[in-house]
This record gives sequence, structure tokens and C-alpha cells, in this order.
Amino acid sequence: MTNTYAQRGCATDQKMKEFFQKNPQALERKADLRNFLINKNNTAKSPQTVVTIPVVVHVLYKNATQNISDAQIASQIAVLNNDFRKMNSDFNTVVPNAFKPMAADLELAFCMATKDPNGNPTTGIERKSVPSNFDFEGDYYIASGALAWDPTKYLNIWIGQMPPGILGQAYLPDAAGLELDGLAIGYQYFGTIGTVSAPFNKGRTATHEIGHYFGLEHIWGLDGSACGTSDNDDFCADTPATDSPYYDSPTFPDNQLTCTPSANGAMFMNFMDYVDDAAMAMFSNNQKTITSNTMAGPRASLLNTNGCSSTVLGTNESEKANSITVFPNPTTEYVSIASPLVKINEAEIFNSEGRLVRKAFIKNETDKINVKDLATGTYYVRTYNDKQFVKSMKFIKK
Repeated sequence: MTNTYAQRGCATDQKMKEFFQKNPQALERKADLRNFLINKNNTAKSPQTVVTIPVVVHVLYKNATQNISDAQIASQIAVLNNDFRKMNSDFNTVVPNAFKPMAADLELAFCMATKDPNGNPTTGIERKSVPSNFDFEGDYYIASGALAWDPTKYLNIWIGQMPPGILGQAYLPDAAGLELDGLAIGYQYFGTIGTVSAPFNKGRTATHEIGHYFGLEHIWGLDGSACGTSDNDDFCADTPATDSPYYDSPTFPDNQLTCTPSANGAMFMNFMDYVDDAAMAMFSNNQKTITSNTMAGPRASLLNTNGCSSTVLGTNESEKANSITVFPNPTTEYVSIASPLVKINEAEIFNSEGRLVRKAFIKNETDKINVKDLATGTYYVRTYNDKQFVKSMKFIKK
């Protein structure tokens, strides 16, 4: 099958813009979270082993063609498990030698959910027939589409008919835990067999969108940004800045769009650019910093899910305690508690004088404790599991 729209289009920037307009509190917190995600000092807190993410796929089809097969879905999961582990067979041929030292194994793996939110056995695939006028791009996650399985425990992927020119979209960790959290992809761009459409027939649309899900921006920053502007930044020093996306299959080296021309030119073969599926093949080390911090913070709840049978972490007492973190730190607006191995349901915040200034009940890592009104300084967080003290931590309020 040949794709009528031969250039990649991702709606993530537009969806995040709409999200922040509707959620001004999330916009206020954006800088705090971004600073946490890009801080290399945070990565030591994240698990030192491969993390397996349970996936649920919601297929919303208007006709038999759009009701993609189990085999097509399985082909996509295989691509993800190769791309995120730097095990993709095209790595050596697509990535130039100059950029190979910057390439990273993100130590993320994916499995189809084996248990639903109620603990019942499942294939991890949900199918639903929708009417021909169904607005997949806008309504996929509401009742007329398919409600998300608990987004703090599962990576939700919706498959359907995207608008012309858009292959997929996802939400950054700023939206973690909300009903729309996850990614939506056109049925022609998911997997490597069946209904897939060249040149987007190697499963890289899902790789790209899940990169967003774990906190990665496009290489050029926000759509429409120009070199030298604040939005022209993906917060990764090892991905040369460009003023716009690369398309199709460029030839290395290419400086046509680089902000600072160099011998190696643009890293257009990065999964977070817009080139054809066959022309992208790597994530970078700095991108791994962000995804690792995402798993240590806003998406840490994925670590204690029972959605699939894979084991991701040890369970000795030292590991349990070390898994608990307070983020973002430092902060100006809020803090959250990430505790993937220990149940935390209560937190107390004390100032440097030992006075209790805030108390909060915690459900999961997406809960936010507002500290905007607290004075600048050092604060201490005591965490509890059913009144039993678990761990004390400190954070800086700017």
C-alpha cells in the first residue's frame, strides 16, 4: 500500500498546546517538570535494569480494514522492543559512525497486558466498531471511543483513522494519569504488516510517539520555532539543533536545516525527527536521561503495575526505600512522590524549623502537592504507609 501523504505529521505539539490552554495549572508546573526531566543527577534514582511497560491497544474501527489483526499489533510490539533497546537490525546501516557513540539503549521494554484493571486475564487488545463519522483524533479516549485503562498502570494506545497528513499524536508526562494520557495512531502506520502504508511501514510512528510519552520533544523543539528562540530546544545537547524537521530520506551529512553547521550536520536519523521509517534508527544518550527521569518521576507508577508478568525490579528493603523519590526537585509549584515498590498513602512536609506546613494523602505518582505558596528554602518530606513511617526526603523550594 502506498501512502497518499508521503511526509510524516505528528500532532503532539498542537495537542500539548491545547492541553495547556485547558489546564493552566499544568502550564505553571511545566518548567518544574522539565527541569527535573533534563537533570542528569536524577538518573541515578531510576531503576538500573530494563523496565517492562504493560501495553493495552484499543482498536476503534469504522470498517473491516481498520480492524487490524492481532499479528499486526504484535509486529509493532516487536519493533518497540528493538528500537528502545538499540537492538534494531537497521541501526548499523542507518546511523552514521559519527553518531553511533551518541546512541543509547533506553532500557525500556514493552509487553501486551495480561491482566485488565480488575485483575482478569486479557490479551491486551480491545476492539470496538465506531460510526463512519466518528472523530477519532478528538474523541478516541471518551466513552464514544474507548476509555483508557488506568493510565497510571498501563500505556494506552488507540488505533483508528487519523486526519489526512497526521500519523499520530501523544501526550507528554505533563498529562500523566489523565484520561487522555497515551497515544493515538492511524491504522496504516502501526506495525510492519497488514494495513501499513509505505514509507511509514516499519513501526516507527509508534516509536516516535512513545518517545513523546516518555518526555522527548521533537529535535527542533516546538513547531514553528526558529534557531535562537526559546522554543527551538529539545533539551538534549547531543542532538544538533535544527530550525525545522527533516523529511523523506536525507543523505548524511546534511546541514540544510542545522542552526550551527558542522562536519556531521543534523541527526536526522533520530527517532524524534520526521524522516521516513527506514531513515530513522536511534535515540541519543541525552534522550535517555529524559526517559530515565520520566520513569523515576511522573511515570514511576508503571513500575508497580501487575499488567503483565515481566519482573522489572528486585524487592529487597534497600531497593524499596531507594525507589522512593520526591520530584521535581528543586521546584517552584508542586512536588510529587514516586514510590514504585512501596505503597505510600500519606506525606507530611516540614520546614527547616521542623514545623509541619503541609499534609497530603497520596494515591499515586501523578498526585501533586501544591507548594507554590511556601517560602523559599529547604523542606523535608516524611512519607507513610498506613501510618507507618517509610522514608524522609528533602527538596528545595525556589
